[in-house]
Amino acid sequence: MVLGLAVAGCARTPAPETPAPAAAVTQISYSTGPCFGACPVYAFTVQANGDGSFEGKRFTHTGGTKSFKLTRAEFDRFAAALAPYRPKPGTDRRYAHGEKGCERAPTDMPSAEIRWTGPGGKSSLSYYFGCDMEANRAMADAIGNAPDLIPALAPLIGERP
Repeated sequence: MVLGLAVAGCARTPAPETPAPAAAVTQISYSTGPCFGACPVYAFTVQANGDGSFEGKRFTHTGGTKSFKLTRAEFDRFAAALAPYRPKPGTDRRYAHGEKGCERAPTDMPSAEIRWTGPGGKSSLSYYFGCDMEANRAMADAIGNAPDLIPALAPLIGERP
């Protein structure tokens, strides 16, 4: 029995899954959904090479499609801010009203959809900001504030409530 406990004590537990490094991502698409009110609704795609494309849909300073540039450092900061919430390549994750962990949620909150593309594959996250707001505060803050890490977006999006 002592030998069994000693051997069990040496057993290695697998390390928790860590998100793919930002360098493994070559493109990120981010879009917002409407809320009850004047929340900006827009979509943008940024690439590691510095190319960006913005589409203002509702309640944005700039409507329509506009190209912009970003630095590699800006791309890396944006990717790093979202990396903890990126599902494994080839998978999708949803935090949406009525699903596990989001059984009770207000129905007037905005949402965000993020898609990552890289050599390892694609993944996506759909996040409704009303889902268990206390338990998901860090995720909501990271997703909601991530566009602020790309200065070229501020004049395109405009004021956000």
